[in-house]
Amino acid sequence: MIGIFENLFALIGLLFFSGALSQIMQGTSITLLRYFVWGIASILLCLRWKNSITTALKDKYLLLLTIMILASFLWSDISIITFKDSREIMQMTSFGLYFASQFCMKQQVKLIALSFFIGSIMSLIVAFVVPTIGLHFIDHPGAWKGVYGYKNILGSMMIISSLAFCFLPKYQPNSQSIISNSIYQSYKWIGLVLSVFLMFLSTSKTSLVVSIVLLLVLFFYSQYRWQGKVTVVYLDIGILILGGITTILIGSWSEIITGIGRDPTLTGRTPMWGVALNRLMERPLLGFGRSAFWAPGSKYAKEAGLALTDGFIPPHGHNGFIDMALDVGLIGFTLFAISFFITYFRSLKLAYAAKEPENLWYLGFLIFLMMNNLTESFLLYKTNIYWTLYLTVAWSLAKREKSIHIT
Repeated sequence: MIGIFENLFALIGLLFFSGALSQIMQGTSITLLRYFVWGIASILLCLRWKNSITTALKDKYLLLLTIMILASFLWSDISIITFKDSREIMQMTSFGLYFASQFCMKQQVKLIALSFFIGSIMSLIVAFVVPTIGLHFIDHPGAWKGVYGYKNILGSMMIISSLAFCFLPKYQPNSQSIISNSIYQSYKWIGLVLSVFLMFLSTSKTSLVVSIVLLLVLFFYSQYRWQGKVTVVYLDIGILILGGITTILIGSWSEIITGIGRDPTLTGRTPMWGVALNRLMERPLLGFGRSAFWAPGSKYAKEAGLALTDGFIPPHGHNGFIDMALDVGLIGFTLFAISFFITYFRSLKLAYAAKEPENLWYLGFLIFLMMNNLTESFLLYKTNIYWTLYLTVAWSLAKREKSIHIT
């Protein structure tokens, strides 16, 4: 049974990786928190080393990918920086593995929802009390960024938050419960409404498009159940692909984009993608090393920026899958693709058998991750909640699959 300390630690870790504390804790304080989360997670993994190793080995493709990312400094043009930044991968891996190995699905969803509820309340507070932190004034006047630093990040965080509250486990009273069912239900609806409200205030059109498509896809899965037919598998693949295509089309179709204030090149993304993919063919197998392609001063980043305008140097490629291929090549991307689709089908099996709301959480997050990374870079970029939660989802489903087979 998970104690109060570990629940509190997991909550702090989720708040840290989501970036909810980065705007209000800076310098030494956020650095100390970073190493606190990393250190405690590593210690707890070591104390339960058998369970930790067993869980990690259940998704060998993901484990191999992690090792490859950590080793990518060996072929990076900026090997020292890539090696130094590998700490970020180790931090996310340590916490993701810990969260997957020690917490069950219900506990995970509850803690994720609570962390984003806290982040939402903090975003409201800073928007009114410290607007220089919570609002955009120059680049996107009037748009909210809350405690997450940028409007698009706030929007994507609120998608995850709304998913967590939608699939929050049913109320299960016990002798130690200090809240009633009515309070629990109120908390669920307040959290959901607040998430949607902040999503709109962020003015992130990408988040709005993704949330609508995601809602339609999840509605389909909530209405149909696995019948043991192979044709359902093809339907599932088709829905995933269709969801991705719909996200791109709605975001890039000229007439629609003109109507919502965008240009037909996805705000300059497609020229950057063209440069990045051409350069990838120079190092197709192993890529350039994590973060090396878009590193400050990189000639490749400058070239991609010139495809848009003079003097612009993009920090990333606005596509998580292309950026992953640039980091670890087609070999690394293939390892991720295998891990993702195995995890996706495991989440489908769980969703089709769903009798409890939380059984749809893993599937919802994976579809969100796929769609959001078509126009944003939310996989291996810096320290982030997206990759941390993917590690948690992949290892949790792998552990659950193996335990079912054993029983």
